[in-house]
Amino acid sequence: MEYLNRRVGLVNDRLESIVEAVEPPELAAELDHVALAGGKRVRPAVTVLACEAVGGAPEDAVDFAVGIELVHNASLVIDDIIDRSEVRRGTPSAWAEFGYGPAILASDGLLGEAFALFSQNERAMRIVAEAMVELGEGEATELVARPENEAEYMELARRKTGVLFRAAAELGAVAGGADAVTVESLGDYAERVGVAFQIRDDVLDATADATDLGKPTGQDAEMDRPSLVQVTGLSPEEANQRAQATSDRALDALATAETREVDAVEYLQDLAEFVVVRER
Repeated sequence: MEYLNRRVGLVNDRLESIVEAVEPPELAAELDHVALAGGKRVRPAVTVLACEAVGGAPEDAVDFAVGIELVHNASLVIDDIIDRSEVRRGTPSAWAEFGYGPAILASDGLLGEAFALFSQNERAMRIVAEAMVELGEGEATELVARPENEAEYMELARRKTGVLFRAAAELGAVAGGADAVTVESLGDYAERVGVAFQIRDDVLDATADATDLGKPTGQDAEMDRPSLVQVTGLSPEEANQRAQATSDRALDALATAETREVDAVEYLQDLAEFVVVRER
């Protein structure tokens, strides 16, 4: 665990330094509330581990890892506004704490800081821009064109969650100097991990205790928001089986990547297995 904690620590230290430097102080406080309030840091961990897996050093990927976490947090701010969710990670969501206008500005601020980190690398900019296009399309689809079957749901989950996981891994591979085929393989791995993560999220929303989860539960049903359980009528156990199958396909993709660092690869394998059994 120390192996992973050190890498996440590098991300957290850099994230704190970026937020502290934001002006004016009021905006810095809002970004602090959103970005430094906890979180699993799964996406930045994927970035750092992907970089190491292809032979890079963790320090090479830290800026990209922080950038993808900032993009993810910016999207959560908007999600909470859309859902009217008052709690995020066990604390008031941004709009509940500061109001709608400041929350939207905080989301903009997070994106601005993220793209400043990506701006010196053309490949990184392209990866993140493409991911954000798909993310936006996914969010719009969720609002106006509900999925009606499992295949449509899986495409929505890929866009809502999978594409940022893909970007996280591809950024790490780019930082580590990987070739295009390896970048693609690691992207396929991470996208499937992200979809499995989203399926498990749906199950937890339907079955977990809100205190344990750190955010309200039952939101999918209350907001009439599409989840795998809602769309298909699958039981939570059956949905978990779908998550497991998707995780297995992620491991298949990871096995095709040209990697060098065994420890990093093992942690990527562990992540694919963890996302389908996590309890929060």
